[in-house]
Amino acid sequence: MSTLNDRLARLRVEAGAGALSTPAPLLCATTPTPRPRDTLRALLHAREQRRAAPRPVLAAPAGVEVAAGVYLVERTFAYAANPRLMLPWLAQAPIERSRLVCFDTETTGLAGGVGTRAFMIGVARWRADRLTVRQLYLTTMAGEAAMLRLFNAWLDPAAILVSYNGKSYDAPLLKGRLRLNHVDHRLAELPHLDWLHPVRRRYRGVFENCRLATIERQALRIVRDDDLPGAQAPAAWLAFLRGQSSRNLARVLDHNRQDVVTLMRLSDHMTASDPAAP
Repeated sequence: MSTLNDRLARLRVEAGAGALSTPAPLLCATTPTPRPRDTLRALLHAREQRRAAPRPVLAAPAGVEVAAGVYLVERTFAYAANPRLMLPWLAQAPIERSRLVCFDTETTGLAGGVGTRAFMIGVARWRADRLTVRQLYLTTMAGEAAMLRLFNAWLDPAAILVSYNGKSYDAPLLKGRLRLNHVDHRLAELPHLDWLHPVRRRYRGVFENCRLATIERQALRIVRDDDLPGAQAPAAWLAFLRGQSSRNLARVLDHNRQDVVTLMRLSDHMTASDPAAP
């Protein structure tokens, strides 16, 4: 009987009848006591009705749906620069700037681990005199495999990955998720330029720290407006999934877009001031 009572209590919670710890109201002496079987049927019916109720449709903050639960946002920016870049630690001759693939992820947690997933991937590539930024983000976790396949399709064999702490965080995370979703990829095969370590060698002791936001502000003279800190990105995405406002998710898109643009600007800054920096 105690097992049945426990199940009735759980069903009351699922049917919206109250918390587990809320005692049932006392019945008057003249009120017939409902049979447990009838109560169980009523609660099961209420639970099914709640499950069948239409859920609010999430309004994506930007972009177009390119796969079920996956949205793409694409922006281009004027970018007048030399089409070739000296990266002597990767090649003996100047390389085409269009080979650089600056990427950054926004994830469900900052600690990493098996349960951490990327819900947004941003990529910046230089094409002719324009910088193209493409961002993929999820409106449901069911779209993860499709998002990863789209990202992987952007990585041609000539690409050179560019990140900031991406060798330690973003790349391993993406490799793990690609493997778990059975997506063949070439992340491990491509050259990877992680600017964190060269920046530390050059600016340690010059600025208060070597976080990307600090280097961006102090060395590149970029000041962000209404920026949402990266630590708040997981909460913004989860709030959006729960049907709350998409405003903060739009701010996450802006933050991620500026990160990959900054990576391209940082590549110019580091190689122009000292071609052999790394």
